[in-house]
Amino acid sequence: MKATTGPDFSLETALAARAGGLVCGVDEAGRGPWAGPVSAGAVILDPADIPAGLNDSKALSERKRDALEPEIKARALAWGVGFASVEEIETLNIIGATGLAMRRAVEALADRMGAVPTAALVDGNYAFPLPCPVETAVKGDSRSLSIAAASILAKTARDRLMVELDGQYPGYGFARHKGYAAPAHIEALERLGPSPAHRPSWAPIRALIARRQALQSTS
Repeated sequence: MKATTGPDFSLETALAARAGGLVCGVDEAGRGPWAGPVSAGAVILDPADIPAGLNDSKALSERKRDALEPEIKARALAWGVGFASVEEIETLNIIGATGLAMRRAVEALADRMGAVPTAALVDGNYAFPLPCPVETAVKGDSRSLSIAAASILAKTARDRLMVELDGQYPGYGFARHKGYAAPAHIEALERLGPSPAHRPSWAPIRALIARRQALQSTS
């Protein structure tokens, strides 16, 4: 059985050879939470200067992600981060909003390098429409160093924004659980009701809104 060694640069090398130019890795963070935006990162790594320790952001501690973020930004050939808001998630649905965040990340990367990358290597199996040709990679964040780097930038950027939202909407614990379905989040929702940072079309939030409206109509 082949040992698991973590992500490498082989997917990028193969795609760059076919596409004839620079390849960016693209990944998202925050598709599943009940609150907050969805984010995306896009990174073109320098194959001669790749930070050690890159991996799927979910496999890394918060401390390790925070340490790698400035290294990625300093040593990559180009990088970008994009967001899609709660309102855009509600309008476009989460798939459309994820694609929008990815497109914004690639556009931000292109602004930094002065040109659109030749191709994008995107985590998953859905070819989001981006400013350049797309190739997908299932479990790409654990196979591709560029996608792993993008996943770290997406995650750290979103986590910081959720800390800011915790200050705007105290009591929900956004700084701790980042909008995911933690017990403390559920308790706070029952006590406070949803905030403007919550995604009203998400089934648990929609059900809570309906319950509160029903109680108000009978009071």
